[in-house]
Amino acid sequence: MTEFSSILSTSNVRGAYRSSQELSGLPGAADATGKGESFSDMLRDATTNTVQTIREAEAVAQKGLTGEVGTQRVVEATLELESTVKMMVSMRDKVIEAYQEIMRMPI
Repeated sequence: MTEFSSILSTSNVRGAYRSSQELSGLPGAADATGKGESFSDMLRDATTNTVQTIREAEAVAQKGLTGEVGTQRVVEATLELESTVKMMVSMRDKVIEAYQEIMRMPI
């Protein structure tokens, strides 16, 4: 089996990168002035949303313990928290994997 990194050539990667920069009309895509949402902005927003979801789920769980919120709402908040944490762990793993791949590249 051929290793994935050996399939990609530098020129193909550059071409794909240029093509992705030319995309327009998608959320976060650069406009004609070259301004758009950066990757770091996207990660910051995702992290902020995750922290907010965790705080909301904890608040619902606390209210559930005191009887202010029903069991159904506590279960829904817990399931939402679980899916959010799984997504963030997956994103973290992908970022680490990309960093490790970059570090393995010859200079």
